[in-house]
Amino acid sequence: MKRPSLRVVFLFGISCLFAVVLAAPASAHDSLKKSTPAANSVVSGLDEIELEFSAHVSFPVVVLHDATGRRFESGTPRVSDSMVTEAVAGPLPPGGYTIAWRVVSSDGHPIQGEIPFVVGSSSAASAGGAAPAATPVAGADRPDRETGTPGWIWAVAAAVAVLGAAAVLVARGRKPATLPDNSEDRPSGHENGEGE
Repeated sequence: MKRPSLRVVFLFGISCLFAVVLAAPASAHDSLKKSTPAANSVVSGLDEIELEFSAHVSFPVVVLHDATGRRFESGTPRVSDSMVTEAVAGPLPPGGYTIAWRVVSSDGHPIQGEIPFVVGSSSAASAGGAAPAATPVAGADRPDRETGTPGWIWAVAAAVAVLGAAAVLVARGRKPATLPDNSEDRPSGHENGEGE
């Protein structure tokens, strides 16, 4: 009886390993790979915003605003596979700006982030036109924090549940083995007594 029990535990352990390995890539959400303008960059002007993601995205929202909250995006953002583009309304006055974006990633989860940048010369940026350096937001970092429970936690929970089920099956397999032994001993002793 011990060999089938060990075999069951081994098979469940292998299943858990595959579940953890396969769940890790599936839990990763898409991320912002590159943007034009880049985060914390200084540009002389801007006609169009370009956001490139790690996979196909949908339902984009792109807002371009200055420090006072005045908005400068124009029209609806366009999606082409993993690229989102948004037109900019008119020439931008010198100063600090923020691009706030939100999309639905290929796994169906919404992700979002912000990209601060400065319009003007590098001397204007050093004079205080730049967005505060204490609040840079990496587009790839923020979404993962806001999407809820990480996938690896679900994978570990699934592995614990499978191992628990394996332990129950092993425990059930051992209990019935003791009952037939006792019942077989009684008739054989009774028959031997009658024969004598």
